[in-house]
Amino acid sequence: MKHSEKIEQKLATLPASPGVYLMHNARDQVIYVGKAINLANRVRSYFHASAQEDAKTRRLVAEIADIEWIVTASEVEALILEANLIKKHRPHFNVRLKDDKRYPYLKVTAEDFPKVLITRTMRRDDGRYFGPYTSTGALRETLDLLRRLFPYRTCDREITGADRRACLYHDMKLCTAPCIGAVDREQYQATINQLVQFMGGETEEIMDGLKRQIQEAAATLQFERAAQLRDRYQALQQVMERQRIVTTAAVNQDVIALARDDGNVCVEVFFVRNGKLLGREFFVMEGGAEEDEQAIVAAFLQQFYTEAAMVPPEILLPAQVAEAAVLEAWLRSRRGDVVYLNVPHEAGPQRDLLNLATTNAAETLRALKAQWELDKHRSEQVLTDLQTALDLPMPPVRMECYDISTTQGVEVVGSMVVFEHGVAKKSDYRRFKINTVAGQDDFASMREVLTRRFDRWRRMESGELKGTRGSQAWAKLPDLLVVDGGKGQLGVAVEVLKAFDLQDKVPVVGLAKREEEIFKPGRSTSIRFDPAAPAILLLRRIRDEAHRFAIAYHRQRRAKRGLASQIDAIPGIGPVKRRALLKHFGSLDAIQKADVEALMAVPGISRVLATQIREHFARLEKEQEMGD
Repeated sequence: MKHSEKIEQKLATLPASPGVYLMHNARDQVIYVGKAINLANRVRSYFHASAQEDAKTRRLVAEIADIEWIVTASEVEALILEANLIKKHRPHFNVRLKDDKRYPYLKVTAEDFPKVLITRTMRRDDGRYFGPYTSTGALRETLDLLRRLFPYRTCDREITGADRRACLYHDMKLCTAPCIGAVDREQYQATINQLVQFMGGETEEIMDGLKRQIQEAAATLQFERAAQLRDRYQALQQVMERQRIVTTAAVNQDVIALARDDGNVCVEVFFVRNGKLLGREFFVMEGGAEEDEQAIVAAFLQQFYTEAAMVPPEILLPAQVAEAAVLEAWLRSRRGDVVYLNVPHEAGPQRDLLNLATTNAAETLRALKAQWELDKHRSEQVLTDLQTALDLPMPPVRMECYDISTTQGVEVVGSMVVFEHGVAKKSDYRRFKINTVAGQDDFASMREVLTRRFDRWRRMESGELKGTRGSQAWAKLPDLLVVDGGKGQLGVAVEVLKAFDLQDKVPVVGLAKREEEIFKPGRSTSIRFDPAAPAILLLRRIRDEAHRFAIAYHRQRRAKRGLASQIDAIPGIGPVKRRALLKHFGSLDAIQKADVEALMAVPGISRVLATQIREHFARLEKEQEMGD
């Protein structure tokens, strides 16, 4: 069947309902995700003559080989689903946040004596989250400041107040030492509450509270505590003096501005809390070169506030967005209260603030472009150095590295990571569950992984894998294949390449951990680099990334392997109730994520038992988070 006939059939069967549509190319890659109030009208509009006037739409339509859609109950549901699918597939024709990594958050844990930490996952728990942030380094600086202003514990001790000695952090005035009873639970919680208020911009309330605490401590002759509170008050006063007051009104709002240059788009977000500019973050958008300002802003709103820990009551925008009412309804559901999207046109404080954000966005983009040019030049030089040192036919623009991870032969897995132009290309990362090897045999496991990888390439070349999702990762051959290990692993790689007649097309090296030796086929001695040379640093980085990716998958497999026994370990859960839970939720992972109300929907699960299940898995999540 020709693609045009297939598309005509799909267009004829589109429902007149709200939903999301996904457009695929001939290799079944998702190249565009969109939402619609009326799927039939919206999708058919792409194929009208009037739509072909737009160059980007012409290119998109020329690549469409298939269309699928998902009907939703409302426009807001369609908007949520669209954002999630864009994040999952990262379609080429969509405007999207450039980085697909998980941005870090600051978390205040929900304990009797809470801790403050950095995490990359927002869990459904009682913790307080702030973020996301783009720079982990800047977030750690914030954490250091918070700890000086509001000393909190970082240890995993069970706090009884009866310990004989506090740790060194108490002597450094970085912990109030609840472990020895220097402060009780109420006093410690008061400090944490002040930290949360500070992160929310409620500094006046903190200052008033500290004044009262100082007076109470002095009145009860607790002079040492009064002095500590006074020092905290003065330090906080210095921080407040550096905060910029942008409006006399105690407003909470985010200010979004953007800058564009040579197809690059940078979005700057100012966070205004209680009239003060508390911070700012920038985000780079991809796919926005041919989009108008409204489309870029709308795409950013969807993707940023899907992950944001807090949605303010007002968001200032540089341009009015289409379907603003739908976006406001969705943001309202995220915030739990009304949210307004406003475009300040008239002169005044809001317009001035938007102009300031726009100026910062332009300056950020200028600095980023300069850094990108420098990084590109450095990467090209490093790849040229690698080409020379390893006697390669061309600079290794695309490098693939493979590693095996296991614990005593249990849950053996393999990883494939890809770097292009010296930068990780995470969309092409792949992981392998070893199927044909019994026990711990790293050589045989490596042989299986590489055989599966190049078998997929061969099937792509023959056309057999066309239409298979995710197949684009297999379509290219690497300019350099790196295996984690020495001569043994290298020998396995050479055998696999010969089996696919690729020994003259794919250069391969082995990178041994012990002394960072590089082995090449047909060479008896290893190649040594200066340990500080950028070329060896790049090879070590890709090797370490392959190792990290393999270990992460191995841990995931082990965790799932042990989850069933964890369910059985919960008092009151036997085989009957376990089967009922699995039947209701469909997977162990879904049980682990379910809240109390959802668990109670399972026949035989009472509120008491549901609470026990939830608390059990909450403890496991906390242990995993601390381990990460």
